[in-house]
Amino acid sequence: MNTFRLLSRDGLEIPAGTAWYLADLGEARGKQVLYTRQMPQRLKALREHALIESAVSSNRIEGVEIDPKRARPLILGGAEYRDRSEEEVKGYRDALALVHERGAELAVNEATVTQLHRLARGEVWDAGKYKERDGDIVERSTDGNERVRFHPVGSKETPAAMRALMKAWDTALEERRYPTLLAAAAFNLDFLCVHPYRDGNGRASRLLLLLQCYHLGFEVGRYISLERVIEQNKERYYETLEASSQRWHEGRHDPWPYVNYVLYVLKTAYREFEARVGEVKAPRGGKTEVVLEAIRRFPGDFTLTQLEQACPGVSRDMVRRVLKQERDRRKIECLGRGPGALWRKKG
Repeated sequence: MNTFRLLSRDGLEIPAGTAWYLADLGEARGKQVLYTRQMPQRLKALREHALIESAVSSNRIEGVEIDPKRARPLILGGAEYRDRSEEEVKGYRDALALVHERGAELAVNEATVTQLHRLARGEVWDAGKYKERDGDIVERSTDGNERVRFHPVGSKETPAAMRALMKAWDTALEERRYPTLLAAAAFNLDFLCVHPYRDGNGRASRLLLLLQCYHLGFEVGRYISLERVIEQNKERYYETLEASSQRWHEGRHDPWPYVNYVLYVLKTAYREFEARVGEVKAPRGGKTEVVLEAIRRFPGDFTLTQLEQACPGVSRDMVRRVLKQERDRRKIECLGRGPGALWRKKG
């Protein structure tokens, strides 16, 4: 596939920034083994919260939202879905569970891609089926204007392109001419440029990235939601994807902006994992820690609604309780009245 071909050329020069990411991630993978061996009993809260965040965030990136209060019972409690949005979130949960539980035995091939897409799309009529019509990726601005951001591979060429992509992945792992994490990022970029499905390509790409990271020994996605990190950096996601997809069809594109973005997401997740693994509380304090961690992640002021969205599966009463607790401790302050009021961290 096109990005794999660029990486396979003789004389490949890996940018310094990319090399730094790779070195840091190699070190993080070593620490990961130490953490998971020493304190497995303390990681259950992280795994559960990552599952909720991943299912909610990956769908929210695509404009599919559910009531935050419904997230936990829907994803962890087995509650039945009530509408199409909840069906898609629950379907993504099922796909995540498959990757988490059977990742080691799931090959990266067309059958697996079909299965993950079908689950993530909630078994709709064309779930797991390649697109039947050509379609551009269009960006719609808030003022109603539209522009074509990318022309994906045509529908007739899609099956052949997907076969080539799977072969390129297998060849990259077999030959190891460059670091395997670069192969995972290249696969992600080429998959999004092929855009094999009518809908749900982004969600499928994130599931495949998680699976490939498992195959390569980078298991941070089990404890920290990669999807949530991507959502928090959504603008950079779209910017780097657009930058790296220019001239992709001719094989003359610059893959490094998007490759570095994927590595940045993994590094950010590992940094958070290392910061939180010593702070994971017993289940009784788990939801309080979820809210406190969400507050810490906000770069500036935030509203109650934004905090609720960052804490899927935590009730509004619990969120309000933690806000009051932190206000009484003079850690935060409220700048107004009502649910739309801004909250600000002090110090």
